[in-house]
Amino acid sequence: MYESLRSVLTGTIGLSVAAAAALLLTVVRKPLDHGNDQNTIDRERTLRLFLIGLAAQSLHFMEEFVARFQDRFPALLGLEPWSANFFVIFNSSWLCVWILSAIGLRKGYRVAFFPVWFFAIAAIANGIVHPILAISARGYFPGLITSPLVGVAGVLLFLRLLATTSAAS
Repeated sequence: MYESLRSVLTGTIGLSVAAAAALLLTVVRKPLDHGNDQNTIDRERTLRLFLIGLAAQSLHFMEEFVARFQDRFPALLGLEPWSANFFVIFNSSWLCVWILSAIGLRKGYRVAFFPVWFFAIAAIANGIVHPILAISARGYFPGLITSPLVGVAGVLLFLRLLATTSAAS
């Protein structure tokens, strides 16, 4: 039990760092207020980009699961493999949070920006880390094929979030 928990906590520490950065961005940046029509247009454009990113992330999760990322990634770190149940529940839970945050983003709720910032940061990291993992493994590593799609979506979403928010005063 202890080794499984250690594996999960150690293996997901990068996501914890991404979440901390997302929380900081949510606190220090607020949505711009251009007037009702422009705010609606900004939110809709951001929402569309976010949903495209979620579609790419769903494909990425499927690729990782089928190729057994939950076994290979922890092993690369010298850790115990993650159970398939944990991996599916973890990823499915985040997909649910992101879908709910898309609804909150559409309605203009500031708290919805936290999961969106987190998605953007984690997606960028995915686009960088998976090729590095493949180089380290000297070949294919689970998630490599779809990681560029997720990474590009993350960069575009991050830039969009920067353009539609400003430093909170």
